[in-house]
Amino acid sequence: MSADLFEGEEYELVTPPSDLRKKVRIMNKREAAKFDPVKAAEIALERLSQNFGGWMSNEAAELMAAWDVVQSEGLTAENLDTLYQSAHNIKGQALTLGYPLVGSVAASFCRLIETVPSPSALPLPLVEQYVVAIRAMVAEGAKDDQNETGSALLDRLTEVTEDYLARLEK
Repeated sequence: MSADLFEGEEYELVTPPSDLRKKVRIMNKREAAKFDPVKAAEIALERLSQNFGGWMSNEAAELMAAWDVVQSEGLTAENLDTLYQSAHNIKGQALTLGYPLVGSVAASFCRLIETVPSPSALPLPLVEQYVVAIRAMVAEGAKDDQNETGSALLDRLTEVTEDYLARLEK
C-alpha cells in the first residue's frame, strides 16, 4: 500500500489511556495448561445467574412502561418503536437469562410489529395480550416449555398473530 494513499487526509492516532496488559496477570506454563476457559466462563455465568430474575423483571417492567405510554398517548411511530425495542430486548436476552419461553413470546410479538404495514394496522388488544403475557410469565417464573400454562399462552398468541397476519395479506 502506498503512503500516498492517505496524503492530504487528516487523521488522529488514538492511544488508549491505559495499557490493558498491566491489568492482566500472565499465567505461568503450568497454570495455563490447567486453565479451562469454558469452565471459567460457566463459573462466572453461575455467579451472575443470581441476578437473572431481577434483570428479566426489569425488562418486563420496561415493556409495561412502554405499553403504558401507548395507552396514555396513543400509538405513534415513536411509541411503537419504544415498545418494539423493549420486546426485542426481551427476545434477545431471554435465553441467556433463563427464560426461553418468554423469549419465544417476545419473538412472536416482534414478528407482529415488524409485519404490520403501519402502526394503525396493529391490533391493540393483541398487543396488550402480549405485554400482559410477558409480564405475567416473568412474574410467575414461566421459564420453559415445562410450564404448561405459559406454553399454551405462547401457542395461542402465535396462532392469533399468524391468523391476523394472514388476513392482512389478503
